[in-house]
Amino acid sequence: MSALAPSSPEHPAGPPPAVSFDNTAIAFATKSDAQMRKAHLLFSSLSQPWLVRAGIPLSAWLLRIGMPGVRLVVRHTVFEQFCGGESIQQCDAAVEALGRHGVQSILDYSVEGEKSEEGFEATTRETLATIEWAASHPHIPFSVFKVTGLARFGLLEKLGAGEALSADERAEWERVRERVLRICQRAHERGVRIFLDGEETWIQDVIDGLGEEMMARFNRERPLVYNTYQMYRTASLGNLRAALERANTKGYFLGAKLVRGAYMEKERLRAKERGYPDPIQPDKATTDADYDRALLFCLEHLDRMALCAGTHNEASCQLLLQEMARRGIAPNDPRVFFSQLYGMSDNISFNLAKAGYNVAKYLPYGPVKAVLPYLIRRAQENSAIAGQGGREVRFIRDELRRRKQTRALGAGQPKS
Repeated sequence: MSALAPSSPEHPAGPPPAVSFDNTAIAFATKSDAQMRKAHLLFSSLSQPWLVRAGIPLSAWLLRIGMPGVRLVVRHTVFEQFCGGESIQQCDAAVEALGRHGVQSILDYSVEGEKSEEGFEATTRETLATIEWAASHPHIPFSVFKVTGLARFGLLEKLGAGEALSADERAEWERVRERVLRICQRAHERGVRIFLDGEETWIQDVIDGLGEEMMARFNRERPLVYNTYQMYRTASLGNLRAALERANTKGYFLGAKLVRGAYMEKERLRAKERGYPDPIQPDKATTDADYDRALLFCLEHLDRMALCAGTHNEASCQLLLQEMARRGIAPNDPRVFFSQLYGMSDNISFNLAKAGYNVAKYLPYGPVKAVLPYLIRRAQENSAIAGQGGREVRFIRDELRRRKQTRALGAGQPKS
């Protein structure tokens, strides 16, 4: 049977397993007390906006100029929390630790914004290596890449603006398309599903075009290439619906990864500076509503598409669980995955996996200096105490308290 076949009689949907995202014993089963305390200190620090505003740019600058000791500090703090290692091989320990608890991994070579042809080719080779690794590893169901790791940002901007390309730029663009084709061709040959990550709105149409070109070529039998839809964009829900319509017309399956998004401040600033309408939803509630509508849309059309719900939002996860059960979709149906970032929302990932759902952690890797843009986004994402960082601190405190109480109870039991 195909790896992406629908639910079978051997795995009927049945009643949904009860999933509580408050079970910290399951959430932190892979973590020692020392690791928990270290993570608590990190998230507590990231929950201080002033510290993030001052400390992250300073650390980034010191790292870029090669200040002694800074790389080691970054390596053993934010890098260790949010990345699997500096190479594929270094990620293996994290992949195995997650896999023992039913949580799968997505190797993400988190290098972006390359500027040279040599750099683009190096990123292409590394992405191909992640596909080979995934093809031979039972705990790695997907590979992923950013087009900005394979193409000059200025070229993508020019294409996104509809400007004419010079002869040299046309040749440059063909090299970009060839790199993307090479990656998707290898994924198809090795049977590995692959994500094109979402990026800034003003280059996203170009990326969407590449993604759909690859889907039309490689998604004829099953969803293998997935495009990313950032639901904090006002246009994303309509884009998703239109993409499925085109897929149906042209006879291929749509792969859709749904996320909320990661470039809000940059997007709003650029729109203000250049005087065009803000492409971002007016508030979080509107983003959440569109995200949940997109989830339901994907489930309604699961016969022609596959879904990866990339979310740290517990309400959206619970909605997806309820709707899967209502529609008779088995927890382990390979057309539906949940995904969270490594180092975050373990309460969601591990509890879903324990209940039998498909879960994969994004596991970024790469040289510390090269993955700095990714680490900065994670630090900024966790900087509001009422947001992600605050939740992480609460769950860690709860688990440390639970372990202390469990040990105290154990110590009070008479020896047999």
